[in-house]
Amino acid sequence: MATAPTDMPAAIRAAKATLRARIGDYAGAFARAEAAVRAEVGDLVARRDAGEEIWPVVRFSDIAAGTVPADLVEAVRRRGCAVVKGTFPRARAEAWDAELVSYLDRNDFAGTYRYLDDGIFGGLAAGKPSIFPIYWSRPQMEAREDGNMVAVRSFLNSFWKHESQGRVWFDPTRDTAYPDRVRRREPGSNSAGLSAHTDSGSVERWLLPAYQNVFRHVFNGDVEAYDPWDGAYRTEVHEYESTVMCSAFRTFQGWTALSDMAPTEGVLHVVPIPAAMPYLLLRALQDDVADDDLCGAANGQALPISERWHPALVPALTPIPAVEPGDTVWWHGDMIHSVGAVQDQKGWGNVMYIPASPWCEKNAAYAARCGEAFLKGESPSDFAPENYETNWTGRPTLDDLGETGRAQLGLSRSSIRPVA
Repeated sequence: MATAPTDMPAAIRAAKATLRARIGDYAGAFARAEAAVRAEVGDLVARRDAGEEIWPVVRFSDIAAGTVPADLVEAVRRRGCAVVKGTFPRARAEAWDAELVSYLDRNDFAGTYRYLDDGIFGGLAAGKPSIFPIYWSRPQMEAREDGNMVAVRSFLNSFWKHESQGRVWFDPTRDTAYPDRVRRREPGSNSAGLSAHTDSGSVERWLLPAYQNVFRHVFNGDVEAYDPWDGAYRTEVHEYESTVMCSAFRTFQGWTALSDMAPTEGVLHVVPIPAAMPYLLLRALQDDVADDDLCGAANGQALPISERWHPALVPALTPIPAVEPGDTVWWHGDMIHSVGAVQDQKGWGNVMYIPASPWCEKNAAYAARCGEAFLKGESPSDFAPENYETNWTGRPTLDDLGETGRAQLGLSRSSIRPVA
């Protein structure tokens, strides 16, 4: 992890001055980035208004057979997101949902749960919490190591350039675990949703040398050369310690549906433009933004996307299509996303958060720490140490994991092979 500056406003002023000088014509670079974004958003909105499905929908059977149509592969690359239908059989996902309920009930989670405002979302609009700090249930462990999930993540990792600048940055064929939580939103719920943001750091994207390397083309003024699928230097980023920090490189964030969900039922929305980052980064360097401001970015909070600072992007927010239990939903790790508001939700809205985090030294080190937490039933170190599961009945043990599950958590010899 990196150490945050003690005087953040001064650090922001210094970083902005350095980056402006490095770019030179930073207003011209931003104008080009904005024009590209506006063109992409205009095309996307027109297609959406005409009834075209914006989210690529891929069938797991095609991934397993290696027969995903070429036009769908290109759509995933362009949009940076996908729904994979039938990753798991519906009956299995529904059984997982029932087992999660049993696990929570027999350990009296409702009677012991204390909502903790961890500050991740700062000033972002949010409704009543429905995300539970549960990490080690049998359904979560089974889904993470299942061969279908491994196949989907390998397919998604393949969109990334894992070798560049004369180096191998990660192994797209191998998994590490990034244990995350579950969401359970019950019928009849009202939620204000969650406003648009990006995860995995905020001010770090301008201040940290590793992130400056990730976005080197942008900060050299060559915005057209930026490739959102280039993994170079991303595995070297270590964000400032905070509750918003992510200790892993995630090619895609993702979740597994445990219930039917319609696009109107408070679901995930994304701006399906993976190359939007140059617009975001350069916007903060323009002269109408105060020298100690990064368009509202604050250390220890998710990076907000707003109508005030980013009006070109907001119209592109697009909900997922209808999903069923067993479908998985994925979006590029830099993707702008939000959660829609809902009133009187008609059914359950239940998911398990499981991203794609391929093998690299950074991810393997964090996964090993998660393996230690698993053995104790403690919360992973990226999350608040609530540790509900330490003494829970029915929590899986090491003997319940297959070789893949053990390797994902750094608990077997095969998990420590370095990238060539």
